[in-house]
Amino acid sequence: METRKEKREMYIDHGHNHKELKLRNGTLHVFANDEVFNNLDAKVYEMADNNLMIPRAVHMSYTPDAHVGIGTCIGTTAVWEMKDGFVSPSIVGSDIGCGMRVHLTPLSKDDIQDKKIRRELIQAVEKVVPVNERSASHYGDIDMEKVVTSGIKGLPNKYIPDAYTPSKKRSLTHVENATFTFDTDYLQHIHPKQWSRGKKQIGTLGGGNHFIEIQVVEVDEGHRDLAKRWGLIDGQVVVMIHSGSRAWGALMGRDYKKDFQRLMHKWGVGTSDPNLVFAPIETDEGMRYLNLMYSALNYAVTNRHMLAYGVQEGFKDVFGSDFEMPVLYDLMHNYALKEPHRNRSMLVHRKGTTRALPPGHFLNAAPYKETGHPVLIPGSMGTASYILVGREEGVKNFYSVCHGAGRIRSRRATKQAVTVDEFASSMKVGTDEEILVNHRTLERILDECPQAYKDVDHIIDSVVGANLASVVARCRPMAVIKGV
Repeated sequence: METRKEKREMYIDHGHNHKELKLRNGTLHVFANDEVFNNLDAKVYEMADNNLMIPRAVHMSYTPDAHVGIGTCIGTTAVWEMKDGFVSPSIVGSDIGCGMRVHLTPLSKDDIQDKKIRRELIQAVEKVVPVNERSASHYGDIDMEKVVTSGIKGLPNKYIPDAYTPSKKRSLTHVENATFTFDTDYLQHIHPKQWSRGKKQIGTLGGGNHFIEIQVVEVDEGHRDLAKRWGLIDGQVVVMIHSGSRAWGALMGRDYKKDFQRLMHKWGVGTSDPNLVFAPIETDEGMRYLNLMYSALNYAVTNRHMLAYGVQEGFKDVFGSDFEMPVLYDLMHNYALKEPHRNRSMLVHRKGTTRALPPGHFLNAAPYKETGHPVLIPGSMGTASYILVGREEGVKNFYSVCHGAGRIRSRRATKQAVTVDEFASSMKVGTDEEILVNHRTLERILDECPQAYKDVDHIIDSVVGANLASVVARCRPMAVIKGV
């Protein structure tokens, strides 16, 4: 087996942070600066080689946040033609529809600089947003069938704050997709347990790397006009949310993985990794998975919407009932979506990668047709997050960029390598610039400390240097709410 050094020596360097590697089973494109590229683990290449055993791949790539996942690396974009291609739950990921959302506020940094106010905000939000895995949804009047078939449009009007202005429903227009359509007959395959758990979890945060973060904006000098058009100004407070489809998507991924394994065994196909499953799109298994995956995307975008609704209710408790918090954008990073590319219909898998469409692209949400949409890239709870805009050159990677900083070590390894004191130092504990968290002890969330992640500045440098996207704003965290 080749060493990491030998792998690096096999690539073609196209410049602009774009390397093309000829692996045993096909071609892998890597978009990363030299420092990030040279530190990629050899295991990611083994996983890519396994993925490339799936026939007729049109394109496969890694973004700079690439790291080992189950069956497929997080940070993978993989593309097949719809007419004769494949779908892989492993290259979608278990948290189907997981994504990012940012909301604007009228507040400035000075309004929340006092730690007492930030602590009050955290507590107010936690009263409305369940962050404990055992806590149930506060929204018993939401119809689950309407949510999974119609997304945000399936919610009662009272949960869409701007529903009284039909021509300006930001909740429905300033999102990648408010509704994903699919053949709802496939819902008959959903187990009653999944319906029950989905109902209990709508509007809940979830654990792991999910979060609600209160941040302060620093606009990039070269994009002040664009930032202004989007409603972003220096010193402004924004709220970033990261969550997905919760158990609705997780149970689906687990169940349909078994279906795919049975089909692969029947056909005598597979790879050295039993966690990598795939099937032709047009098989019964493929079509059932794709259609029900769209139900999970509907659940995910609605879940983030309801999380934001809860956050706004918490802010109202602190700043008054007239407080408004319009959405800037919502977009996903775990899915397989039918998209037109190269005058053909393609199925684009993005596992831990985010779509970054340039200005003028026809797939942009209507409010962002002219400018391109905001691309939301989180860092870690102790480092900045970024808002970017896609570039035309992104076509070389099917308009995909990273979805975050990407883990540099596992949760177990993080707990062994990083001390609580080191974690506290990275959170500036005890200083005026302390990043507050909703947990009494940092030890409880040590596996999510900044030291568990790659340097987000290197990740963004990789993306910008590859001409995939440009930075519009940097967002520095001031308070973080994590689930457990």
